[in-house]
Amino acid sequence: MDWISGIQKAIDYIEENLTEELDYGEIAKRSFSSEFHFQRVFSLLSGYTLGEYIRNRRLTLAGADLSKGELKVIDVALKYGYENPDSFARAFLKFHGILPSAAREPGAKLRSFVRLNIKITLEGGNTMDYRIENKPEIILTGYKRRFTGVPFGEERSEQEGEMFMTTRAGQWLLFGASKERNGWYCVVDNVDDDGYDFYIAAALDEFDRETIENPKETGIDGLMELFELEHFTVPAATYAVFRTKPQRRPTGEYLDIRQRIVTEWLPSSGYKFAAAPEIAYYRQTPIDENRNRYIEIWMPVEKS
Repeated sequence: MDWISGIQKAIDYIEENLTEELDYGEIAKRSFSSEFHFQRVFSLLSGYTLGEYIRNRRLTLAGADLSKGELKVIDVALKYGYENPDSFARAFLKFHGILPSAAREPGAKLRSFVRLNIKITLEGGNTMDYRIENKPEIILTGYKRRFTGVPFGEERSEQEGEMFMTTRAGQWLLFGASKERNGWYCVVDNVDDDGYDFYIAAALDEFDRETIENPKETGIDGLMELFELEHFTVPAATYAVFRTKPQRRPTGEYLDIRQRIVTEWLPSSGYKFAAAPEIAYYRQTPIDENRNRYIEIWMPVEKS
């Protein structure tokens, strides 16, 4: 089954069943992929979680139904899966900017979230350097936050920027102790409709981990608690590893490569996304060589 056709069949299935209860597993079956793989690809392609897309499409159609003035608000709420009129009113107000009852008035201003359609365009012809690596388990130490939205774009940028600013002191501690003196990790995990876990972390050697774990034994007072640090384990997994060019600010190219992985590399690679964390390894060179910064993008994969 063609990869693009599979995604379109899944979208068509969603559109045909917006008034029914939608199961993510059933949606993914239409694309001949796992639920995890489909949700990851969908969010990277569209910029929305699967749940956001379904909710926005339902609220669009609900607004259109109410504007005709023929249906009661409670009937429209039930039609699009809202058993509680209050929750429907809150969702409708957030999306359209007016209450459902106001949508029945002549001239009411409503929003429309247009359905997705896959368009095939002639792209590619570019090279993408990558390597497939079996990465061992990694123990990282750092900060964890629960972000909202999808794992890229402006919403992540704002949340990530705030996180970096508020954890600056602990970062210097970590990077000074890191066994990779000029590099750190950003990790994305547990992606779902509510958001995802985001980590800023460094890989410490065993001695340094024990130092901040057992401050009384080392004479250092409460570093883990003081800086609100935590340890977490990234399990062993297979990764497709991509890398930006050495440059002063590689973030822009990093975002472009993530998009190209899905639209150009993945369809013809023979791989699909695996249920493991996505990792960005930031290589920070000394300040007098800051034009040689780069980011490695580790996308977890398995044979399709």
